[in-house]
Amino acid sequence: MIKQVTTALVFSLAMPLAMLGTACSAQENVAESNDVTVQENNIPAEAWRKVDAENLLLIDTAYGVIGVELYPELAPAHVEQVKALARSGFYDNVPFHRVIEGFMNQTGDGTNGDGSGDSDLPDLKGNFTFRRDNSMPVTLISARQEGGKSIDVGFYKSLPVASQPIAQAMLTADGKVTAYGLHCKGVTSMARTNDPDSANSQFFLMRDRASHLDRKYTIWGNTVMGHKFLRRFKVGNAGEEGFVPDQMNTVRVAADLAEEDRPKAYVMKTNHPAFQTYLKKEAKADGSYPDICDISVPTKTE
Repeated sequence: MIKQVTTALVFSLAMPLAMLGTACSAQENVAESNDVTVQENNIPAEAWRKVDAENLLLIDTAYGVIGVELYPELAPAHVEQVKALARSGFYDNVPFHRVIEGFMNQTGDGTNGDGSGDSDLPDLKGNFTFRRDNSMPVTLISARQEGGKSIDVGFYKSLPVASQPIAQAMLTADGKVTAYGLHCKGVTSMARTNDPDSANSQFFLMRDRASHLDRKYTIWGNTVMGHKFLRRFKVGNAGEEGFVPDQMNTVRVAADLAEEDRPKAYVMKTNHPAFQTYLKKEAKADGSYPDICDISVPTKTE
């Protein structure tokens, strides 16, 4: 089964993880985010959200550790399957078999290593959108028109999303509105065939934005550690002459590591006033904000 993305179209236990990845240096006193740094001492302690270790996937690569925050509330079956495969060792030593510059890094074929294989677990039903109410607040950045209707754009936690205005929830049977993740750099999403319900083990980490994938592929996580490594993977396709792919050395759920070896990832709360202060520095001269894919949510690791 070819699990290529068909639209236009990782870590060693030999070294304690606390020493790897995007750790915040006490000497530098900065928090590292999506390719930017901000002065940590300008951010109050209560503005940071600690990522749940049970929902922090650690991917060790030759370049460093990539930490992905998982969102079971958005795609529960996909998160469960990814964690089960990680815990079984299925993803260890699996190559990035398809890497496209300006697009994404695809991996997860632990059977054949070339994009033609899957795990023995069942394929998953596509989960391209989710339903949200006020218990899943979105920090608004802008709005846009889709099909003649207004769509809000903002952050759920650190994930860039688009959502129907929450005011419309009072008109729906379940008291919720429809939302979906946006394929910006750092977002993780499941690969599949032309069958929307064929996702299994393969996934991709975005190197850049790709809005044509939105609402067509299941987003289940977002990079909160090692964001700077995403564009370092060698570009090419498995089988191409001279292409030696990078690989995921090991993939683990942070909660499964000993406490002393477990990195602690923090993300700035996007619903905290400190984030609004941070956003003001990102605003354009006319007061509007850049495209949401160009806004980096600060993170730090201890």
